[in-house]
Amino acid sequence: MELPEVRERVLEAAGRLFYRDGIQAVGMDAIRTASGISLKRLYQCFPSKESLVTHYLAQRDMNWRYALTRFVDAADTDGPCTLAAFDFLASWFTTDDFRGCAFINAFGELGARSEQVAHSVYAHKRTLLGHLQDFLYRDGIPQPERLAEQLLLLMDGAIVCAATGTNPNAAEDARAVAAGLLASAPRSADMPHLGAGASPAPAPHEAPSPAPTDAAPPPRLDTPPWA
Repeated sequence: MELPEVRERVLEAAGRLFYRDGIQAVGMDAIRTASGISLKRLYQCFPSKESLVTHYLAQRDMNWRYALTRFVDAADTDGPCTLAAFDFLASWFTTDDFRGCAFINAFGELGARSEQVAHSVYAHKRTLLGHLQDFLYRDGIPQPERLAEQLLLLMDGAIVCAATGTNPNAAEDARAVAAGLLASAPRSADMPHLGAGASPAPAPHEAPSPAPTDAAPPPRLDTPPWA
C-alpha cells in the first residue's frame, strides 16, 4: 500500500474515532486496529499523536467548510444567503454522528496543553469568520466584519446547545436572531444584493485549504491573541 493511501486510511479511522469518542480517549492502538495499519507504518506517517491530531483537524476544517460553502451556494432562497449557513447547521444537527464542533471539543480537551491544537482551532474559527464576511458581502453589507463576529458567536452557541441537548431548536432560534441582525444592518445603496453563488471580488476564504500531505504539522494560518 502506497504512503498516501496509508495516510488517508489512518486519517479516516482516527477522525471517526476522535470525533465520536474524544481525542484523549482514543489511543494509537485503537487507531491501528480501526485502520488495519501497523503501528510501525502508522508512526512513519505521523510521528506523534499530536501530529495526527493536527492533521485530523486540518482535514476536518477543509471538509466542513467545503460542505458549508457548497450548501450556501446551492441554497434556494430569496432572502439573505447568509441565513443559509444556519440552515446548514440545522441539517448537520440531524445527522446520526453529530457530536458538536470538533474544534471546540479539541480545544476543551487539549487547547491548554497543545499549542498546535490551539492554533488549529483558532485558524478554523478565523477562516470561518472570513466565510461569514463573504456571505454578508454578497448580501450587500459593505462592512461585514462586526456582524460576522456576532453571527459566528450565534453559530458556535447553536452548535453547543444542539450537542448538549439544551435547545432542540438551536439552529432555528439562532437563525431568527441572525435574521433580525441582518435586517437592521446598514447597506450601501451602490452595492447590489449579489445572491448565493456570486463572488463580488477575490476573497482569501472562498477556497478551503488543502489538508497536509506529509507528517509535518499544518502551517499556522494566524496567531491568536494569547500566543
